[in-house]
Amino acid sequence: MANTRPHQDRCTCFPQYRGSNPRSVRLHSEQQDTSSPGWRHLLALIDEAAADGRELFHPLPELSPEERRQIVTLPPTIAKLTAVKHLSVYGSNLVRIPPEIGAMTSLEEFTPYTSRRLHWFPYELTRCPNLIGSTVSTRSLYGNEKYRPPFPQLPHSAQEAPTPHTCSVCDQPLAGTEIHQAWISLVVATDVLPLLVNACSHACLQTLPAPPEGYVQTPHTGGPGLTQPSSR
Repeated sequence: MANTRPHQDRCTCFPQYRGSNPRSVRLHSEQQDTSSPGWRHLLALIDEAAADGRELFHPLPELSPEERRQIVTLPPTIAKLTAVKHLSVYGSNLVRIPPEIGAMTSLEEFTPYTSRRLHWFPYELTRCPNLIGSTVSTRSLYGNEKYRPPFPQLPHSAQEAPTPHTCSVCDQPLAGTEIHQAWISLVVATDVLPLLVNACSHACLQTLPAPPEGYVQTPHTGGPGLTQPSSR
């Protein structure tokens, strides 16, 4: 992927404004360099925010453009940000959000707008009971109603999206159990988001809420054989 901005790589997974969709897509496989200056700087900013109990966490402006470009996922330590009400990663180079975001129980507003490489979210985001506002670049999402880009085939590889330690649905440990993965599109705050579920059983998948009208109505494993509703 060619770099187009000092802080952000260009995404070529599927057209986000015009053109025909590819038959299939894959999850971004970029791995986080945990030895990079950007990662170490972000860890320090999270520790600082957790210590002072701030309600707004908007870390990227405090990183240099090159440091921002080095961040492809948020650290699991965001689980410590239990006082944060607004998380902004506007214009990030992120390709994934860790499931630990579900521990941010005070979160009310989530702003990943113009993060063009962020195509999906962890189901654990639904654990944020106070989340009522979101600003998401919906054209960048798998299955969005404007262009209906395809969903990657599941199961994914651990390189593309590390498996969480607990079930996305019931929060029981996943160690030693068969993992049942599925995509589901649900209203989260003010947007319909494609969510990745890592469940401990089919029974947990069966408890998932119904998607809104105009989206695939059951949990699914994506892939080129998936039929989606027509785009709007």
